[in-house]
Amino acid sequence: MRQLSILFLVLAACGDDGNMGADNDPFDTFQLCYNEHHVDESFTADRAIEICCIDHPIGGAAMNTVCGDTTDSCEAYVTANLTDASDPTLTDDITAACTNYPGDSGRGG
Repeated sequence: MRQLSILFLVLAACGDDGNMGADNDPFDTFQLCYNEHHVDESFTADRAIEICCIDHPIGGAAMNTVCGDTTDSCEAYVTANLTDASDPTLTDDITAACTNYPGDSGRGG
């Protein structure tokens, strides 16, 4: 069992890119980022929104900038740049994500 644990640690270390495993690839649009994290990777809608706001450069903007500094700026940006016809509670999901966003982004809360 110990050998299996060591093998797992070695394999995990081999894939380290210096970002502590963070996926921070750029996206052309917020929608593309959301689709990857919510649709393809099955994160909840509110978590996918926060991931895109914080962890990815969007449309040429630096990482952790597109959603602004506040809950209000986050809600305005995400509402203008995201649609999800399969989510009848998208407005609530945006509110939930953007309420947590200032604290989770390191801007305070």
